[in-house]
Amino acid sequence: MKKILKKHKILIANRGEIAVRIIQACVKLGLDFVCVHTDVDRNSRHCSLAQQMGRGKSLYRISSYLDANEIFAVADASEATAVHPGYGFFAEDYRFARRAVKRRRKLIFIGPSWQVIRELGDKINTKRLARKLEIPTVPGSDRPMTDEIEAEELAKNLFEFQTEQGIANPVVLVKASAGGGGMGIEEVDDFDKFRSVLRDIRNYAKRQFRDEGVLIEQRIFDFNHLEVQIVADRSGKQIVHFGTRNCSIQSTGRQKRLEIAPGFDPKHISYAFNAKKVMADITEYSLRMAKEAGYDNVGTWEWIVSPTGHPFLMEVNTRIQVENGVSAAIARRKDGKKVDIIAEQIRLGLGEPLGYAQKDISFDGVGIEYRIIAEDPDTGFAPWVGKIENFSWEKQLWADVHTHVPLDTPYEIPTEYDPNLALAIIWGKDLEEVKARGLSFLNHLTLEGHNTAGEPLKANVDYLKKMTDTILQF
Repeated sequence: MKKILKKHKILIANRGEIAVRIIQACVKLGLDFVCVHTDVDRNSRHCSLAQQMGRGKSLYRISSYLDANEIFAVADASEATAVHPGYGFFAEDYRFARRAVKRRRKLIFIGPSWQVIRELGDKINTKRLARKLEIPTVPGSDRPMTDEIEAEELAKNLFEFQTEQGIANPVVLVKASAGGGGMGIEEVDDFDKFRSVLRDIRNYAKRQFRDEGVLIEQRIFDFNHLEVQIVADRSGKQIVHFGTRNCSIQSTGRQKRLEIAPGFDPKHISYAFNAKKVMADITEYSLRMAKEAGYDNVGTWEWIVSPTGHPFLMEVNTRIQVENGVSAAIARRKDGKKVDIIAEQIRLGLGEPLGYAQKDISFDGVGIEYRIIAEDPDTGFAPWVGKIENFSWEKQLWADVHTHVPLDTPYEIPTEYDPNLALAIIWGKDLEEVKARGLSFLNHLTLEGHNTAGEPLKANVDYLKKMTDTILQF
């Protein structure tokens, strides 16, 4: 295996924490790599790490992470043989993936094939496939709504259906079919506002995603957001899962802030439904759909679970996700070692066979992932801008911290990107222990800084402490 992998050089077409982790995975696999950075990221740890651990010229400056021509120019200059998009930017852009593999100097795209990204990256196609396989989906459209009269008729029916169910304040969601991560979604609680919201979302989707397809769905209230982590090799036939996780603790803008694996804890928490069966069902549904689609890399099936325990498929993320590490924290191989999902993604993306079956994977304990962000939860999670002057934590065997923030020098947070600072992944043998360890980690975390007005740094650490008490409750 190493012989095959060593001939490759991976272009890491991303920044920050995920770039750091891809560098580390490449080193683990014995692969050469090359990184890119914009000027405002010159002090990011992914840049210093690239220079320390790379061979030859391993760092290139670009003007934008979203300029495909620049990315491919670096690939050619560095003689890279593969490109890893990380998450965000080009990670779910099938056009970029297609261009990578079809250009004159071909590159391997570390992710699913462009055909899979195109099919499953579209919420409408995903819903159609799910319904064909008798997998439950949220009530609503399974094709783009372009006719306003038809769209209004569907919305009217969804409002009436919710009223019949006894929902006092029915809501319909208007969603960009090519969106993701909470982007391109608006709620409509008044039928008279529907037409204007529909037009706004179509225009937004066309600008942001170059695809004005819109999905109209019933809003499910008080749901839990669960995910199933899927891993497959290029054959599209060898597919396994690394369990479920719960991502229900989110900001007001539907951005995840704290994730837990597994998705429920029926041993220690009483639910109004059979939580063990729900987790088994969504896992089976996800694997069934992945096999039908010929899924061929790492991906996530996202689910809504209603208060009565009914699961509905929400979407498929055809990329590595921020929260992959919390699933890896509880997944074990036959030798008892933790799984490294990013390393697996690279290895499988380069064509290696999976080499193990579901029976070779076991699950141990509970994991929490904290997203440490410079923001003020008390003012709508508004981002904080300024300089990090001191960032440290107590090292523990049960805690992994991933950050692009340099720990030995002050760091100016770039205003061009989200002010994410670190991911902390905590493991415990059970829910009680992991919560105690999580609070201990946060209580011993030092995070200090000031903005240009001399005001102290605002971060979401206290919010994460507060939400730790509520995890996996429904």
